[in-house]
Amino acid sequence: MPVFAVAEPGDRLLATGGASMIEGAAGGGIVPWAVMSGYGTREQWGGAAFATRVDTGDYRLDTAGASFSYANRVELSFARQRLDIDTLAKAAGLPERSLNQDVFGAKYRLFGDLVYDQLPQVALGLQYKRQTNFFIPDAVGARRDSDTEAYLAASRLFLGGAFGYNLLVNGTLRYSRANETGLLGFGGDRRSGRSLLKEGSVGILLNPQWVVGLEYREKPDNLSFAGESDWQDLFVGYFPSKRVSIVAAWADLGEIATLDDQTGLYLSLQLSY
Repeated sequence: MPVFAVAEPGDRLLATGGASMIEGAAGGGIVPWAVMSGYGTREQWGGAAFATRVDTGDYRLDTAGASFSYANRVELSFARQRLDIDTLAKAAGLPERSLNQDVFGAKYRLFGDLVYDQLPQVALGLQYKRQTNFFIPDAVGARRDSDTEAYLAASRLFLGGAFGYNLLVNGTLRYSRANETGLLGFGGDRRSGRSLLKEGSVGILLNPQWVVGLEYREKPDNLSFAGESDWQDLFVGYFPSKRVSIVAAWADLGEIATLDDQTGLYLSLQLSY
């Protein structure tokens, strides 16, 4: 099998800017990676704008945002999220039909390189999250409507690492107390402090334009009114150029706010530079 590598050291290979995750940072769909958004190198700017929808039938999450990076070293991002809870609202007689959140992110590459260094690329990230309609989270036991969380991500692209195909591996540790990523507030009656949560992604580049893989994201369980399940997805990414990418996934989100078996389609469009 051929090894797909079409750049010299100092350039960034197609798809190495990743996609935009639901919280705005560069990475997979639900997990941030150590990569910076866009394709800027050295003294160049890069970035991306994206729109994402996840639909499980009972819930629909719409997210849009943008990110900017400089010198493949630092990234700033913003995402606005809206979770449609119409099914739950009708069943429980809730006064609101959506949960909304703004996410402001910053990421800094500490050392290493995704491809060209002996060490993996390692980045430290911060996300400040603000839940903007707190009535329902407050009613179910959330302790606060905003919080800051940190994560440490390590990413590596192994050229020819999977039977001749390029293999991307990422591991992330997140320090957080966000309920359903913050859409249900932060902390709860069961646990008010932060937890150390594990996340990971694996992707195989079938050729320079197509990647398939899976992701996992551990979740806290802070609220006693309902369990909070870990998330996972199987994804396919299409990168026809460094300007456009499309990611589709089958997401298994488990139980969300008393409704079980929340599975459905994830679809994201990203424009990069």
